[in-house]
Amino acid sequence: MAHFAELNSSNEVLRVVVISNEDVDANGGDQHADAETFVTSIVPHSTDGTAWKQTSYNNNFRKQYAGVGHTFDVSKNKFIVSKPYSSWTLNASDDWVAPVTFPNTTEVNSETVIITWDEDNLKWLGKTYTGENLQTETDYEWNASGLAWNEV
Repeated sequence: MAHFAELNSSNEVLRVVVISNEDVDANGGDQHADAETFVTSIVPHSTDGTAWKQTSYNNNFRKQYAGVGHTFDVSKNKFIVSKPYSSWTLNASDDWVAPVTFPNTTEVNSETVIITWDEDNLKWLGKTYTGENLQTETDYEWNASGLAWNEV
């Protein structure tokens, strides 16, 4: 099955539909403009929809599978995930990265650290759960210069 993302005038993904491979092949094949035109003929655009772009469920082309809210970068011919936080920037691979490098370890004292980003303070936070029924919580913050989790 082939997947097509509906875009609005800002190239934001509104929805993704499934089209048969046979129909795509009969209309130019994968990533062909004729296949996109064919989709328009059988699936009317939603209120804000303006175009269809094929996306790969297996990430075989256009970087990654399109999701609602992602954008299509015409110049790069790829789908870009929504920006998760205002402080993050795109790297050379078009992946969003935090201003502080992601922690290089996800364990403290043999316990898995659940990691979250603190946008207000621009740092990584961690939490472990231990004890019977995981009742005990311990909070940590990532020390990027020391490459370690510090208990808070």
